[in-house]
Amino acid sequence: MKKLIIINGTMGVGKTTVSKLLLEKLKPGVWLDGDWCWYMNPFIVSEENKEMVLDNICYLLRAYLRNSGYEYIYFCWVIHEEGIFDQLLKRLKDLEFELHKFTLICSEEALIARIQKDIENQIRNSGDISRSTARLKLYDNMDTLKIDVSDLTAEQTAEKIKNVLLDKASLKKY
Repeated sequence: MKKLIIINGTMGVGKTTVSKLLLEKLKPGVWLDGDWCWYMNPFIVSEENKEMVLDNICYLLRAYLRNSGYEYIYFCWVIHEEGIFDQLLKRLKDLEFELHKFTLICSEEALIARIQKDIENQIRNSGDISRSTARLKLYDNMDTLKIDVSDLTAEQTAEKIKNVLLDKASLKKY
């Protein structure tokens, strides 16, 4: 059965890196990043754009969930509200798949260090620190499996997720 693996967490926590590693560890798979649908200039968060982005994400997820060539569909995104999960999954409810929701969490200190490294590499800017740390608490009560990555490498995190995915007792079907 297809496996939809959603990896969320605040900006800079390591979702992209972990997703790329998982793509190499468990095959056949595909990796999608919700941020790809937000690359627009000017960047405007309007109701119209939020609906369009959600439509585009669901279109891609549906296509890969239906495609016989892929077993693992990795999707990472900054999902900071349970309602975003609900909106996504409601649009996929007619498809059969195993759902796995992971949240990468970390201490504020670890997050600042990660983002600072990204700033030095010109991937992020200094304003990203306050935007990201402000969202840390939003993930505490989400209905996801939490992985504290404060002291883990991306490789260790990907290995933990791989182990959960391969443990048949942990599967949740939708």
